[in-house]
Amino acid sequence: MANFVETIITGEHASFPAHTKQAAREIKGLVTDVMSISFADKIIVIISQGGKLSQWIQVPLESSNPFFFEQHLPSDSEDDKLLPMAHLTPKTLLGGSDSKRQVMGYLCASQIASTISTKNPGETRTVIVGLGLLNVDHEREDFFSIIELVQSCL
Repeated sequence: MANFVETIITGEHASFPAHTKQAAREIKGLVTDVMSISFADKIIVIISQGGKLSQWIQVPLESSNPFFFEQHLPSDSEDDKLLPMAHLTPKTLLGGSDSKRQVMGYLCASQIASTISTKNPGETRTVIVGLGLLNVDHEREDFFSIIELVQSCL
């Protein structure tokens, strides 16, 4: 019986407790906190600076369009690996009324969902990203630092 209980608690899609990882790093002088929580039906990723959240975005990993199947296949080009997958469609749930903030949110959410899908091609859970970036005018290196920090929590 002990092995059965251990399997439920530490299983990949265990419903209780939800698998959680956290990381923090200073990016451009701001402490950036990241937390990922894996539920049985959703993966939540929270990126916060200064303990704030300003928007929530969801990205379903399962495409309802069968014509986008080829997007799930790995690309041979190194440049293509940096781009979010084309079949992913982010949707704002809350916040992000400023156009710059919304674009940055969609870019982050799509990149995070692509990373999850690339890491586990069979993943079908919806990804929900909570963002609280104090500054949305990030340089390319800052964006990649944020994504790298998220990857350490996935």
